[in-house]
Amino acid sequence: MRRYCFTLQVKPELLEEYRRRHAHVWPEMLVALRGAGWHEYQLFLRDDGLLVGTLLADDLAAAQAAMDATEVSARWEAQMAQFFIHGRRLVVLDEVFNLEHQLGALQ
Repeated sequence: MRRYCFTLQVKPELLEEYRRRHAHVWPEMLVALRGAGWHEYQLFLRDDGLLVGTLLADDLAAAQAAMDATEVSARWEAQMAQFFIHGRRLVVLDEVFNLEHQLGALQ
């Protein structure tokens, strides 16, 4: 599995509501994410609205497509679309350093 990191931008005036909704994600959404191949999925939110997400997946595009095929994701995305400044397009970041990989190379 590979670790992916991405960013999105949440509208600053909706930060508290965004946090509230993620405090209790629908159980069927949680199950769908795991079934679609999302592992160790985490979101981090800065006070200016920068949202950083990380997850493990075999293939991010396949994991996203599997979620897009679910009814629960369509409902969730419809409700969450209002929160994002530039839409729900993930900006995937390139990994530039990995401590474990470099330590492993030393051995």
